[in-house]
Formats: sequence, structure tokens, C-alpha cells
Amino acid sequence: MVRAGIALGSNLGDRLANLRAARVCLEAISSDPKSLRSAPVYQTEPVLCPAGSPEFFNTVIEIEVHATPLELLSLTQEIERKLGRPTKAPRNAPRIIDVDLLYMGSLVFNSPTLTLPHPRLAERRFVLAPLADINPDLMLPGQSETVASLKAGLKSTETEPIVLLRHW
Repeated sequence: MVRAGIALGSNLGDRLANLRAARVCLEAISSDPKSLRSAPVYQTEPVLCPAGSPEFFNTVIEIEVHATPLELLSLTQEIERKLGRPTKAPRNAPRIIDVDLLYMGSLVFNSPTLTLPHPRLAERRFVLAPLADINPDLMLPGQSETVASLKAGLKSTETEPIVLLRHW
């Protein structure tokens, strides 16, 4: 069993309902739903999205799984399809739901479809902020600092995320 961090984002439709639906799906695939950790929901600016894109609601969920990285990737992609995300869309287009696998314990994994830990995790305030809320002392493979330290030292043009809901 391994703890997996998963980022959730939504900037179309009922964003909070979309995040809640994704959380329910993640609980269903968790080996131990009671161990699920859920960060607060943040409102964040769209990063690298087309001009005029709506703001995102973002969070991070951590679950326990008995799955390989590619099995978990398949499950998260199925959650996106189930919740209405089109399979073909321009990169960084607005979306009903985005479910991104961030890490699986201390595993380092590289394939044509998945890299763990997520290669841009340490550069994204909209991921580091909620992740630091649930696992501030996490040291990701390949990093020499904790998630909280990475967040504190982040040099980014992103505006500071706004906490919308601590418990959702």
C-alpha cells in the first residue's frame, strides 16, 4: 500500500460540486477511505490557460492505494471521463475537472504517459499551497526541501491562492 497525492482542479460549471464528485470517486478507489486527507479548496488564477479563462478551484487529496502508477493513472483518467471532461481538448483549456497524479510515496516513475513525482509540482503555487496544508513535511523524491519549504521559497508570478473552504 502506498500514499498517493492527487491534485484536483475545476474552472467550469459548479466547480465545488465537481471537486466533491471527484473526491467521492477517489474515496471509492482508496484502499482505506478513512485515511483520505483532503486539503482546503483554494480559488486560483488560471496558469498557462487561454485568455479569459475562469478562475480555478483547486485542492489536493491524499489516498492509500494498492495500484501501480499506470493503474492509478487509468483510474484517475476514468474519473475525468465519468465527470464529463472531454478526452480531446486543447492543452490547458478550461475544464470541468482535472485529476492529476502528483506522487506515489517515494516512487520515482517515468513512462511516455506518466512521470512521478509530477515534474512541475514544485513550480506550482496552486498545488503546493493545498499540499502543504495536508502534508507540509513531505519530502518528494528528487527534492532536498519539504513541501512547506518549497512553497515558502517559490518564486512565481502566480497570485497567492485564496482559501475558499477549509472543510468541504
